[in-house]
Amino acid sequence: MPRLTPSQALDKLAEWINANPAEVSVETLIQQPGNTAARRTLQRRLALLAEQQRIGVRGEGRATRYHRLPWPGASVQPSPATAPAAAVKAPSTADYVPTSAEGAAIRAAISQPRHLRKPVGYQLDFLSQYHPNDTAYLPPSLREQLHGLGRSPADQTPAGTFARDILNRLLIDLSWASSHLEGNTYSRLDTERLIEFGQAAEGKDALETQMILNHKQAIEYLVLNPENARVHTDTLIALHAFLSDGLMADPAAVGRIRRRAVEIGGSVYLPIALPQRLEELFGIVTQMAAEITDPFEQAFFLMVHLPYLQPFEDVNKRVSRLAANIPFIRHNLCPLSFIDVPQQAYVDGMLGVYELNRVDLLRDVFVWAYERSCQQYVAVKQNLVPPDIFRLRHRQALTEVIAGIVRQGDAPTAQAVKSRMPASVPQADQEHFAQLALAEFRALHAGNAVRFGIRPLEFGEWAGRSKKGEQET
Repeated sequence: MPRLTPSQALDKLAEWINANPAEVSVETLIQQPGNTAARRTLQRRLALLAEQQRIGVRGEGRATRYHRLPWPGASVQPSPATAPAAAVKAPSTADYVPTSAEGAAIRAAISQPRHLRKPVGYQLDFLSQYHPNDTAYLPPSLREQLHGLGRSPADQTPAGTFARDILNRLLIDLSWASSHLEGNTYSRLDTERLIEFGQAAEGKDALETQMILNHKQAIEYLVLNPENARVHTDTLIALHAFLSDGLMADPAAVGRIRRRAVEIGGSVYLPIALPQRLEELFGIVTQMAAEITDPFEQAFFLMVHLPYLQPFEDVNKRVSRLAANIPFIRHNLCPLSFIDVPQQAYVDGMLGVYELNRVDLLRDVFVWAYERSCQQYVAVKQNLVPPDIFRLRHRQALTEVIAGIVRQGDAPTAQAVKSRMPASVPQADQEHFAQLALAEFRALHAGNAVRFGIRPLEFGEWAGRSKKGEQET
């Protein structure tokens, strides 16, 4: 293949970026077929193209993304001859979510160049003016609409039943979508292979793989034990510990309120730096959230105020997205998976909170995202069989028996089940219980064993022993 001259290489790079409907990272460009440039060479070319205004650039450091021009997220300044000086034309709605008039105004304001936006710090009034169950970011009519969308067949069953019923799907959807909002380049199919079979995608950064696995662990922590699905400081800190594991520059910062100042890339917002004040406000925000009775208002409050406070050195938005699912898990509502949420819309919504203390644009994103999640799960909800009341009544005993047999490496026989049957199973139910446990064993595999608290490694060892035993007999 003939070697491209520097001028041809620049033209080819600009042509490819401007033909791509999505933002791209340096990593994506390096893997593009036909690319022979080293990372530093490619970065120099990108900087030159941006300086020549042939492509657009957004973000800083590892979060830098390059995009076509004109780009939907760019602000458009009116001509002084044709518009008032204060007028700002709203950016395009392509690759975005439908926005209210208030949301469009916020988007136009935060789309101005960074040097034109006024630096701001944490505004305590933004929090203190909110009074749980009196103040509402979501009006009653909207909450009613969301309740209608999110209702599940398991709404009369114990807390967390619906989330456990769709756990395999939720692990993939939420892990992928939440990671994607952070710039993770795993595809949904790559994510499915990683979660179900432990197969890391080729050519991906190890940190991207770690991010997805961290989401999986954090989701399981909330879903598999209903006691964990509660709005409490311990729960939020545990979520941070799961989500930030292996991703923090300082390992001691995992699961700990931050002890240093942080900045937010691309924003003029400067969060609180004093650790004692942070810890105090973290407790207040969590307590206020816990007092909110409506699950949708509670979820949105967490999505607003956890990132705004920035209680951790990093991973704050990820914590808020999983924390927002706590009320949905507890009330057996459709989860919020963030599937197909445009990254720019979510970022703009958060910037509106950070810099303007206005929630309208983030609310637009939240409502659209929840409607989209419900569309994804409607078929799942329709296909769910009516809950087995007997199974629900003995679900804890069933988990203990099945997990015990697997961990001890025993064969799944009626005798093995009966010997481990807890005293909580009445005499009249024991025969039915044993049949149910054996039926569960017949359907047990690596993908669904997590329902019983069985780790993939434990299941693999047990399955290997069982296969070996069958061959010997």
